[in-house]
Amino acid sequence: MLGKRMIVGVALLAAGCSANERRDEGRATQAAIDNSAEATLVPAASPTPTPSASASATPTPGPSASGTSVDATPYLGRWIGVEGMVLNVAAVPAGVTLDMQYDLDNRGTFAGTVGPQGIAFTRNGLAEMLKPGDGAATGLKYLADKRDCLIVKSGEGYCRD
Repeated sequence: MLGKRMIVGVALLAAGCSANERRDEGRATQAAIDNSAEATLVPAASPTPTPSASASATPTPGPSASGTSVDATPYLGRWIGVEGMVLNVAAVPAGVTLDMQYDLDNRGTFAGTVGPQGIAFTRNGLAEMLKPGDGAATGLKYLADKRDCLIVKSGEGYCRD
């Protein structure tokens, strides 16, 4: 009889540990959801049209009518990467602001300058460039079939189609 009570006691103890682990996982998941809700979502300037087969997926911005600056409009809005990576590009008087979750552990807001090659910005002391391209250029299997992307480097890209 004592043996059965011992087995039942051990089983209850083990079940309690599992419940605590599930509660901890639930808290971690809820914290991640709450953190993602704090992100300021930047609505797209206008609906993104579906590109036709004859049109380039991401047009390289050209000089504006004044000839002195490059139009940021094609870059504005929300771009999605993999594993929670996201990029929000917003226009500001001096260029653009990049709000990025650029890997699982790192998030930041960076000032960017739009030029003929893409968006230049500095992150953690390194000069970086967001260049237009397609999913294959990201080097990420999940984005490989996408056509409208911005790529920082192989393994870091954001797409929206």
